[in-house]
Amino acid sequence: MLKSSDGDWRAARRANARAAVLEAAWGLVRDDGLAALSLRELAKRAGITTPTLYAYFESKNAILDAMFAQAAQSFVELMRSLPASDDPVADMIASVRNFADFCVSDVPRYQLLFQHSVPGFTPSPESYGIAVSALALARDLLARNGVHDPRHLDIWTAITAGLVDQQIANDPGGDRWTGLIEDVTEMFLAHYARGESTEYKGES
Repeated sequence: MLKSSDGDWRAARRANARAAVLEAAWGLVRDDGLAALSLRELAKRAGITTPTLYAYFESKNAILDAMFAQAAQSFVELMRSLPASDDPVADMIASVRNFADFCVSDVPRYQLLFQHSVPGFTPSPESYGIAVSALALARDLLARNGVHDPRHLDIWTAITAGLVDQQIANDPGGDRWTGLIEDVTEMFLAHYARGESTEYKGES
């Protein structure tokens, strides 16, 4: 019978091994793109055999799911860390700027998290739930600015993602589209903000 300390040691060793595999996976996709992620190449980069890789992740999709969860958690933590001021418009602009910086600074992470661009991969409900919590933060920020219609949240996410897509595709390393964030935010609010900001009462 294993002692508790033995079980804890084995669990910690497994967790460390999984973390090392994920670190290698991120390094691979950042160097060569998401399409380059194969179990053979990942095992080579991680310094282990492919059968050993299967001891930690049952499939390539399981690795992608763990990467998706990591990306989503990083994004949620970033958005939650932004301080709230007495100027909701300024807070909204700051939020979009941080979103854009998060995306353009790590394109494979952005593609995995926001574009779902890997054929055959769908994040698990648990991993996707982390990402959904970030959407709730955006919804609350819109509500502070007097925007409450769920359709307008959809429009807002389409606009902000569109700015990021354009920046990545047409001006990598520049700010041609991310430099429009303040203008776009003010235009959006001028059209959709209605009355005093109140707690959001729309659909969940």
